[in-house]
Amino acid sequence: MDYKKSKSPVNTVTRNIMDLAKDTGNIYESVAIISKRANQISVQIKEDLSKKLQEFASYNDTVDEVFENREQIEISRYYEKLPKPSLLATQEFIEDKIYWRDPSLESREENAEA
Repeated sequence: MDYKKSKSPVNTVTRNIMDLAKDTGNIYESVAIISKRANQISVQIKEDLSKKLQEFASYNDTVDEVFENREQIEISRYYEKLPKPSLLATQEFIEDKIYWRDPSLESREENAEA
């Protein structure tokens, strides 16, 4: 996923709590969903960055030798400029791009039908 093309803001934005709670009916549930998605995004971004930086890894035993690679610095700057995972997850939640379900509600519905 290309996070740079996301419509999510780079800076913190004040949100209306009622807008976040309208889908779940509970602000704490909404925050928990956003938090779990932010953790997933964070892990994915970290894996992508690690894969790209692995290409530049040098396996020298000397600590004194530090090589600066311009491409490596540009990749790091790109990832630094990305919106934070929490902002990306919040934007996805607002745009209804996150699939979530409540297993406790499903079990209640099954019991009501029986």
